[in-house]
Amino acid sequence: MSSWLPFTLFAFVASITPGPTNLLILAQSSRRGWQHALPAVFGASLAAAMIVLVVGGGLAQPLLAYPLIRHVMAMAGVAWLSWLAWTLYRSPPPTLESEASGQVSHFGTLQAAGLQLVNPKTWMMAFSVVGVFTDGTTNTTHIAVLALIFGGIAVPCLACWALMGSGVGRLFRTSHQWQWFNRGLAFLLLGVAWWSVLIPG
Repeated sequence: MSSWLPFTLFAFVASITPGPTNLLILAQSSRRGWQHALPAVFGASLAAAMIVLVVGGGLAQPLLAYPLIRHVMAMAGVAWLSWLAWTLYRSPPPTLESEASGQVSHFGTLQAAGLQLVNPKTWMMAFSVVGVFTDGTTNTTHIAVLALIFGGIAVPCLACWALMGSGVGRLFRTSHQWQWFNRGLAFLLLGVAWWSVLIPG
């Protein structure tokens, strides 16, 4: 690769644009503050970097050779994201009682990392990295550097969504406002989840 700039720009766009992870971090920080969303930020970034590393290390070949595997993975991811959208749609406004009783799903390090395993956006991003930015090489060091750069760029990008969510949490004051916010976010999450299945890239 003659320059790292194109890859850096790709990683920034892939990380900052709306996706399931971004929206769930936004929802988490709007309820509990941006500090409580940081574990999800780091968990998602690390998992995405690991997927780039694994795909670049050889997993791309069998997945590309057997489209059914990719289809099953995509449908499993969409099904889980649809369930998360439904729970977000039904979630009550953030109160001490609802947080303490567990009515609101927690989106932490493990949940964010696990989401990347079934997140169609993350896998499409990883295949793009391998297909466009490796020039067909399987050099472990080269792929590891790409994964490290991607993970490093993802952290501040996802943190921006956490800060936005924190601002939303200070803006909304009534139950009606929170209801519309939760439902709007749920529909957005549902839309980005099904986008990759209904409109393949």
